[in-house]
Amino acid sequence: MSATTIKRVFSRVTEVHVDIDATAQDIWALLTDAEGYPRWTETVLSIEGTIAPGAKIKLRSSLDPKRTFALTVRAFEAPRLLSWGDAMGERSYAIAEGDHGAARFTMREKIGGPLFPLFAWMIPSFDASFDRFAADLKRAAEARRA
Repeated sequence: MSATTIKRVFSRVTEVHVDIDATAQDIWALLTDAEGYPRWTETVLSIEGTIAPGAKIKLRSSLDPKRTFALTVRAFEAPRLLSWGDAMGERSYAIAEGDHGAARFTMREKIGGPLFPLFAWMIPSFDASFDRFAADLKRAAEARRA
């Protein structure tokens, strides 16, 4: 598991994959429990609101603790796809069932737009944060199964 980032002039895409020895439902339960994020990952300080189709949430991240991101849940297809975003980007969480009850988790974020080149230099790399999130999710989901 190691996050990768592809940079383009008008966008940036970061992605990480991890195999988790847990069911898609166990992973989904963690990803859709807004209040629970700070208990299992250090990358999310808080999420206000309910993670549901079309819902508005407010997220604070350890990458920029002073900023609150106002996001809309865009995809909610239990237990395989969740995404949220704003005008500048979208983060998605995909879960694919594997063999013997294991699952493949993929997190992807694309940010960008016509004005992206003007401020891209101010946005920190997501790679370490994505790696930490994936490792934390793996640990928490596998602990639920044990």
